[in-house]
Amino acid sequence: MKGRHLLDDNAYKKWGLIIFCSLLALVMIGSSHMVDSKVHQISRMNEEVKALRSIYVETRAKLMELKMESFVREKMKTDSLYPSESSPIKILINSSKEKI
Repeated sequence: MKGRHLLDDNAYKKWGLIIFCSLLALVMIGSSHMVDSKVHQISRMNEEVKALRSIYVETRAKLMELKMESFVREKMKTDSLYPSESSPIKILINSSKEKI
């Protein structure tokens, strides 16, 4: 096989097929590279999500600790504030004015 069939009169049909297959191969290679880059980007984002989720859980636990009444009482003792020993009194106001 010396390649004479590529130089014949009907060779343009064969060259068209070869060029088409070459372009198709280039498109496949480019598509493969784009998919690989997207996979790496998704992997990086998943790692970032895991890190942010752990920060969220840590912050939520710290908030729960800060909201506890015992913690608030200890902090208020440093400012000489103590909880009331009597319960609050509800004040009711009855209005005797009539509306016209």
